[in-house]
Amino acid sequence: MRKSLLAIAGLLGVVLTSGCALSGSQADTGAGPAADGPLKGATFTVASKNFTEQLLLCEVTAQRLESQGAKVERTCGMSGSNAVRAALTSGAIDMYWEYTGTGWLALQQKDNVRDPKALYTKLSELDKAKNDVVWLPPASADNTYALAVKTEKAQELGVSSLSDYAQLVQKDPGSATFCGASEFFGRDDGWDGLQKAYGFSLAKDKVAELAEGPIYNAVAKGNPCNFGEVFATDGRISALGLTVLEDDKRFFPPYNLSLNVRGEVLKESPGVEAAMAPVNELLSAEELQKLNAQIDVDGKTPEEVASTWLSANQLS
Repeated sequence: MRKSLLAIAGLLGVVLTSGCALSGSQADTGAGPAADGPLKGATFTVASKNFTEQLLLCEVTAQRLESQGAKVERTCGMSGSNAVRAALTSGAIDMYWEYTGTGWLALQQKDNVRDPKALYTKLSELDKAKNDVVWLPPASADNTYALAVKTEKAQELGVSSLSDYAQLVQKDPGSATFCGASEFFGRDDGWDGLQKAYGFSLAKDKVAELAEGPIYNAVAKGNPCNFGEVFATDGRISALGLTVLEDDKRFFPPYNLSLNVRGEVLKESPGVEAAMAPVNELLSAEELQKLNAQIDVDGKTPEEVASTWLSANQLS
């Protein structure tokens, strides 16, 4: 794995400014001596963004590659999509998990592609040609944005879809109170686009901006909002008894998971794709909800959950 001094300096700068200290195995260069396997002798830097699912996937990837003989350096928990993407394209890191919808926006593509397979095909071809970034075959898990509400409240208000929510905003805006995170309010595929697509406009005094994590509990308690922005694979949806509203007009683009790898890395170590293929096959939305819940609800660490899951599926 070749890294320029500039790339390494860039990575250090990103990590130091991320505000997320790396500790334990996240800061280590591996879990121990590399095992014998098809990737023996290879060294990779695996990264992630700084929320639960990404931290989990970083550990899953690192531990899986180590089980195949590789030495792995971890930079799990970098701050934001742009920072991790820049680290990848600069050569400072070798791979991380990205979402197809996010990748499409990163390439500044304006046309809306709602078919998951078509989006993956166009995205992977474009990114390989422009940036030599390879999108490995995606998992079935679609961690798209969604709006959620407490199940009992959804039944009380008669709301099961985003079209129903739009009607509620018109009839009873006081019951349609909404919580979202800052990124959702600023994205093209976020709040403004959603209101436009479904033809509603909720007054600003009925909208609250919260950090991503607290939104789930706020919706569960109905304070300060009955509805909130969530991620479809988050384990707290089930744990807190929330219902995800149907996106009946298919506004939100697909956000299927794909391991993004620098093309140079795959040329030197083509076995990475084969090593990660069984992981891809197992990562359904339901499976990720369960794994995320073990961290967010049960209090386990990403390292622990990744190790147990890989072992249970005979991938360690």
